[in-house]
Amino acid sequence: MGGQLRVDQDRDKFARAAFADGPRLLADIGATHARFALQTAPGQFRAVSVLRCDDFPGIVPLLRHYLRDHADLKLHHAAFAVANPISGDFVRMTNRAWEFSTDAVRRELGLQTLLIVNDFTALAMAIPGFAQEDLMQVGQGKPASNAVIGVLGPGTGLGVSGVIPTADGFVTLGSEGGHVNFAPADEREFAILQYAWREWRHVSNERLISGPGMEIIYRALAQRSDARRNRVDAPARDPAAIVAGALEADDPLCLEVLECFCGMLGGAAANLAVTLGAFGGIFIGGGIVPRMGEWFLRSPFRARFEAKGRFSTYLADIPTYVITTPNPAFHGVATILAEHLRGRSGANTLMERIQQLRHELSPAEQRVATLVIEQPRMVLNEPIAEIARLADVSQPTVIRFCRSLGFQGLAEFKLKFASSLTGSIPVRHSQVRTSDSTHDLSAKVIDNTVSAILRFRDQLDVRSLDRAIELVSKARRVEFYAVGNARAVALDGQHKFFRFRIPTASYGDAHLFKLAAELLGPGDVVIAVSNSGNVPELLEAVDAARAAGADVIAISNSQSPLARKASVCLAVDHAEDSSSFLSMISRILQLLLIDIVAVGISVDGQHGQGGEPHRLLISHLDS
Repeated sequence: MGGQLRVDQDRDKFARAAFADGPRLLADIGATHARFALQTAPGQFRAVSVLRCDDFPGIVPLLRHYLRDHADLKLHHAAFAVANPISGDFVRMTNRAWEFSTDAVRRELGLQTLLIVNDFTALAMAIPGFAQEDLMQVGQGKPASNAVIGVLGPGTGLGVSGVIPTADGFVTLGSEGGHVNFAPADEREFAILQYAWREWRHVSNERLISGPGMEIIYRALAQRSDARRNRVDAPARDPAAIVAGALEADDPLCLEVLECFCGMLGGAAANLAVTLGAFGGIFIGGGIVPRMGEWFLRSPFRARFEAKGRFSTYLADIPTYVITTPNPAFHGVATILAEHLRGRSGANTLMERIQQLRHELSPAEQRVATLVIEQPRMVLNEPIAEIARLADVSQPTVIRFCRSLGFQGLAEFKLKFASSLTGSIPVRHSQVRTSDSTHDLSAKVIDNTVSAILRFRDQLDVRSLDRAIELVSKARRVEFYAVGNARAVALDGQHKFFRFRIPTASYGDAHLFKLAAELLGPGDVVIAVSNSGNVPELLEAVDAARAAGADVIAISNSQSPLARKASVCLAVDHAEDSSSFLSMISRILQLLLIDIVAVGISVDGQHGQGGEPHRLLISHLDS
């Protein structure tokens, strides 16, 4: 009866879910345990359950078992953190004999979206959103702002990752750093390594700094004690029994195992810190260290972390933390899923989403939401420090507020928020990352182009446009000269201007430019299109055309040689290295100039048959 009541209460919470398309299924699947939850709103995890992986033959039966208590829910989106490298659709787990296709599992569960990410990528993504109460600091040190963070954690294996702050938010490292070679620091650790060499030729950190590794340390130290005629009764123990034997029974061998284990972990953490330059701190997750509680504060971990010879001072400044909040990977995998699904919440604008979700936020985040609603323009224009001051919160709270809405950070939130208000969008450029989904890279390409167009609009030289429209409207003949990517722009212009009954030609062979230009005369117009404005054959043709009495309109960089030689320059000053990369945004801006001139010609109407302007040829004009 009590179980049924709990289910009914959960259903009631689901009915009030903040997500318009219902709860989202989250999972953290390790080699030993799988943890599940239904996320009903940002930061709200319901129906949390922990299952033993040994009880199931594969991932689908495991999922079916969890979902059987929620058969009345229609789930659309899910994201799983898996203790495994993730590359492509097919996943073969390292520490468990499970393999599966992501898309096949998605179809099996009837989901629209299923994301599979590495478990420590998910954990790393969660870290920027943690509060002080989610962590236990070990030793001294203070985190630097806007700095790299390192993450590692022993469980069935040894997960390693990092978090790198960028202008767009945070980038996580898909690392397999747990498989670097183990390096002993003293005679005892060398003896343990020799013991491990009996079984494996390559002994990585994960072989020893993990749950199974703790058992190896236990057996190696027991044998070492026996060899020194200090016989120890060492019954077989699993990691949980070793930790309990040390902390609850004060068993000398178990205590030595924990001390050795924590020292090794401190060495691995120090190596990660100096490798990444992790002045934002080193964070320890996984299932083993949190069980040690406050004993870990007295363990050799921190002393070993700082024992780096000439770099001891360097490491003393870096803080180390144990992640103590329950199920921390849920926060990270939820953030990754939210980023993937952003813009699909069902609200018409981001302002509506903020108003809708405000009651679900923490009190501090609600103060940020109130500031955004009451002073949206100020939030768009001010840096994070000023926003935090005006909302009377910390800067991390501002980041958490953005993450609660499904964004990586403040920069991404500002762009989306600006686009949901009337007015212009801040100019920015977001780098596409190799880890981006098709949805993400599509959004970035569009956002980059929209931002560039709006900046281009604000910098237009209207007088140059008026002059170009006048020249083309009165021209006896118009010829386009362009090579490479600019040929598409020239062909577009030829097609449009010809429809206005302007004799028009387009040349894409650089060898013909000068020959064609020498046949021109007064009243003719050359439109030369070039990103660099530095093509020798094009410059020679412009000189020939000007010498023949023709006018030249350059669509190019305003500082280029072509611009200086032309009668009028329609400037495209978007920075795009076309010598190394395909021209994309510049081409769009060049096409826009052609469209502007075409609309201007239509309005002028001098080339209409019988004096009638061809207004209907232009979609921008009403009929």
